[in-house]
Amino acid sequence: MALPYTDSVRCSESAMTADRIPPPSDPSSPCVGVCVINARTQLCDGCFRTLDEIAAWWDYSPKQKHAVLAKLEQRLTRIMDGTFFD
Repeated sequence: MALPYTDSVRCSESAMTADRIPPPSDPSSPCVGVCVINARTQLCDGCFRTLDEIAAWWDYSPKQKHAVLAKLEQRLTRIMDGTFFD
């Protein structure tokens, strides 16, 4: 779900994904190829991660990746119910 804001920054993980295949216990990247940082939320419109989370993904341990994935569900819920900026 892309949010309707026009000021955005493009980011990409594609260069990193070509050479690195995560082990089975390591969660896959939530990147869906819609790599645009929303100026209002400061989150990627495709995966809802911050730039720091995107940049550090390949250095995170599986435990850290699972923590980020849990945050993504919470963020999406708050965006959808309108409480993200509360």
